[in-house]
Formats: sequence, C-alpha cells, structure tokens
Amino acid sequence: MLSKASILHEASFSPKIKSYVLWYGVLICIMSIVMIPLIPIWLLTAPFYLNKYFERLECELTTRSLRFKKGYIFHTERTIPLDKIQDLTFKEGPLLKYFGLSILRIETAGSSAQGGPDLSLIGVVDAFDFRSMVLDQRDKVTDTQHSGSANESTDSSIEILKEIRDSLKRIEGKLPQ
Repeated sequence: MLSKASILHEASFSPKIKSYVLWYGVLICIMSIVMIPLIPIWLLTAPFYLNKYFERLECELTTRSLRFKKGYIFHTERTIPLDKIQDLTFKEGPLLKYFGLSILRIETAGSSAQGGPDLSLIGVVDAFDFRSMVLDQRDKVTDTQHSGSANESTDSSIEILKEIRDSLKRIEGKLPQ
C-alpha cells in the first residue's frame, strides 16, 4: 500500500508576475516590429487573462515530489519526483530585476537531453528559501533511498548465500565418500 505524500510547503507567487508578463509581451511586440499595431489589443486583453492565470498558479513541495499547476485556457500540471531533480538554478534579467522577480529553473536527469529545464517557476516569493527547502528534501529522499536499497541489497545477498550454502551441503551429502 502506498502512503500519500504530505505537503511540506506551498510556494506563493508574487503578483508582480502579471506586470512582468504584460510588459514582456509589449517588448516582444516591439522587437518583432510587425506586431507593434497589436500592442493596444494586448494591453486591453492581457490583464484579464493574466489575473485568471495568476489565480491558478500552484506549487507544492511534498515529502516525495514537487507539484506545479498553471493555466487558464491551457492547463498544465507537472509532478517531478524529488529524487529526479539534479539542479535548481536562478535566472534574472533586466526586466525581471526591475520587477523584483527571478526564474527558478528545475532540471532533471532527462531535461539535459531536451536542451532546457524541466520546469521554470517565475516569481516565487522567497525563491532562495524555497530552493533550499526543495534541495534539503531531495537530499533526505535520496539518502533514505540509498541507505534503504543498500540494506535490502545486503539482506537479499545474505539470503542467496545461505541458499547456496544449503545447496552445497545437500550436494556434498549425496557424493560418495
């Protein structure tokens, strides 16, 4: 029977994400030049979408995994087992710094083959503390797994050796003297 993982921490997100994404969209429109006429439409419609998007952001650190949910129109839910997390890095650019935000990038064993992070969290409040919590819990999980598997391996090896010993004794008993 599997035990349910309990929630250790629920990350909260800064409301500044809404302003960051709004102005990031404006910058993208300006840089693409062709989309400059769409800036007024973006500025009128984006706030509604960004409010709904922000309301649906969730990130939970449990005893065994990191779970992230987002999306208003397109819903995404990711669960990453802690023992698969290899690295958590921060990304900050001029626009992120202006809004007092950072991006926490979570990389797993398979993400390096894809060429990017497995998950990016923008605007986590107290991101450095959250990163520390995730890494500490990951270390607890991996230390428990390694010590548990070593004990199981030793126990199974002893059982196999006992079976071999017993088989050899039976064989020796049947050999002529």
